[in-house]
Amino acid sequence: MSSHDVKNEVTDKYSLRGRVFNRIREDILNGKYKEHEELKEVAIGEELGVSRTPVREAFRQLELEGLIQIIPNKGAYVTGITTKDVKDIYMIRSYLEGLCARWATEEISPEQMAEMEENIFLSEFHASKGHYEQMAEMDNRFHEILYESCNSKMLEHLLKDFHQYVLRVRKRTLSNSERGNQSNLEHRGIMEAIKNKDAQLAEQLANQHMINAYENMVRLGLNEINND
Repeated sequence: MSSHDVKNEVTDKYSLRGRVFNRIREDILNGKYKEHEELKEVAIGEELGVSRTPVREAFRQLELEGLIQIIPNKGAYVTGITTKDVKDIYMIRSYLEGLCARWATEEISPEQMAEMEENIFLSEFHASKGHYEQMAEMDNRFHEILYESCNSKMLEHLLKDFHQYVLRVRKRTLSNSERGNQSNLEHRGIMEAIKNKDAQLAEQLANQHMINAYENMVRLGLNEINND
């Protein structure tokens, strides 16, 4: 086997493991698998059309992320995202998003700036029409643009992971018209601070945006949302 073949084999192995891991994690986060439910290696492997090996490897990674617990001689059980986890994620994100916005004031490209401005324009349009599904999509994309604009693949990766963990909860909170409109205003403030190269203000506004989002979640009732 040539070195090229070996490289391809390794790449395929890890991409397969990555696909299996991401699929199971998504199923846990979107509520397909409930808290305390046992995950069956064979059944998941058959569903995904893979052997037990990539499923087992995905389980190990999911345990490291705290989404499942592997009990020796018993099986793998979903722990999911708890109410405290959501709070912790938002408090951590508040600092990381602030840092991200600070870096974006220096690193954002003209194309990214134009996309961010267009995103806010479309978000405000959908808010005026009560298009909550589209508002959630626009909100999601705003944060992705922000993460990409900081020009740090490490920070972008961390933030996208945290963002994914609470996506289901965020969709529910944005269906509240008051919070949706307020979120759009906060996004506009962050965008304008970045555009004006005001790193301190951009960091402060992005930090507060996450705190406001969490506090709104608490007002709606986190336990009720998480148990949907």
